[in-house]
This record gives sequence, C-alpha cells and structure tokens, in this order.
Amino acid sequence: METTDTTQTGSTPFPNIPPVIESNDSEYLDTGVPSTVAIAGHPLHPLTVIFPIAFLAAALGSDVGYWLTHDFFWARASLWLIGLGLGLGLVAAGTGLSDFLKIERVRKRTAGWVHLILNVSILVLSLVNFLLRLGDAESRILPWGLLISLLVGTLTSASGWFGAELSYRHKIGVVGAGSRRYP
Repeated sequence: METTDTTQTGSTPFPNIPPVIESNDSEYLDTGVPSTVAIAGHPLHPLTVIFPIAFLAAALGSDVGYWLTHDFFWARASLWLIGLGLGLGLVAAGTGLSDFLKIERVRKRTAGWVHLILNVSILVLSLVNFLLRLGDAESRILPWGLLISLLVGTLTSASGWFGAELSYRHKIGVVGAGSRRYP
C-alpha cells in the first residue's frame, strides 16, 4: 500500500493553489453551502452560464472572422450570438443573483462581489454591443464592436475565475448540507 505525504506546507489545504483574493481554511472542512436555485439539490447557476459564455466567446470569434474576411455572414452571426448571449446571460444572472442575495457567505467574500460586478459589466457591455450593431451589423464591428467583444471576453475569463473561487475554494453552490448562513 502506497502512502502519500499530506503535510501542509502553507495555510491552505489541498489543492495548494494560492488564493487570488482570500481564503478561509474552515470552509475547506465544512460541507458547503447549497445553492438557492437547484433541482433535486443540483445547483442551476453552473448550468445556466454555459451558453452565454459560449455565445459571447463565439461572437468574439465571428468578429475576428469579419475583420479578416469582411464577409457579411460573420457580422450577422455576431449580432445573433451577442443577442443570444445577452438573453441567456440574464437567465444566468437571475440564478446567480438569487444565490448572492440569499447566501451570506457569498456576500462576505470579496470574490462574490468581484464576480457580481464583472458579470453586471459583461451584461451592460453586451447590451451596448448589441444595440450598437442592431441598425447596421456590418459597419459597427470595426473597431468598436470588436473591441467591446474583446473586453467582454476578457471580463468573462476573469469572472469565471472568481466564480470558480466561490465554488471550489469557498464551497458555495455545491451539493452539501451546510447552512445558507455562515457556518
């Protein structure tokens, strides 16, 4: 039988990835805080963010496609992708906001506030990007549409990091039996 060394070299339990903002060792040891929006205990927020992220990332790709080819197909694709990303992003925002408002641990974590602010910024920028293109999808891509899509992609990556911090480091929105307040 093989043994492994589980000695802690720092103050953070395994995995020993340093926190970007903050860490609380006791949260690793508790059962986690269940999501307030769940079906049969399965949190819905992680499910609802998949398509908005994919659509907004694809919009950046189609903007680059338009930039390289000047083919109207890519302009129309970007408009649809941003519209779908924005619409489904509002659904994801509803589930995330419910957890933010009802779970005290989220509001006590800087990562929760950063995640919220980044996501609101993403939705506002996506709305601006959509409205900018609505009348003339093709002429508005360069340079502003592409720049806004690039900014949205960057903010989405950062927001995803902090969402993962909430789930994996602080055990928020997991399948668990913990209190929705601070254990």
